[in-house]
Amino acid sequence: MAYEFKMRRIIEFVETDMAGIVHFSNFFRFMESVETAFFRSLGCEICYPKPVPTSGLPRVHAECDYLYPLRFEDEIEIHLIVREISEKSITYNLLFNRVAPSPVQIAAKGKLIVAFVSYDPVSGVIKSEPIPSGIRSKIEVAPPSRLDLFDNIP
Repeated sequence: MAYEFKMRRIIEFVETDMAGIVHFSNFFRFMESVETAFFRSLGCEICYPKPVPTSGLPRVHAECDYLYPLRFEDEIEIHLIVREISEKSITYNLLFNRVAPSPVQIAAKGKLIVAFVSYDPVSGVIKSEPIPSGIRSKIEVAPPSRLDLFDNIP
């Protein structure tokens, strides 16, 4: 079972604003990218679009605190950790570290809560559902020692 995932990427020019720093909204895209990669690493999917989406994990809460600016061509590491799992939702903490150029710098920290839902394409009804056992059996909550890493950032 997994509770942690990291991925690296290079900041693209298109992700920056007029001041030359990463636009705040892109951090939410980065959160989605790392969550998708986390699920892929477990052999799972974020949504099931066959032939139309009938279930998925929409965001019910997202937040981000910005601590240090990221710029074009900075290399970042996005660190996802599973903070909590309930019957129908998963809470992640995220850290965005600039790893190059050195020194390593914490650029932002975030939180994302997703809920598992089913979707009826005929009626258009979306309702929360228990996380399927095939997904739930592969994810666990991080131990307190790993959560402390996120809790001790100002």
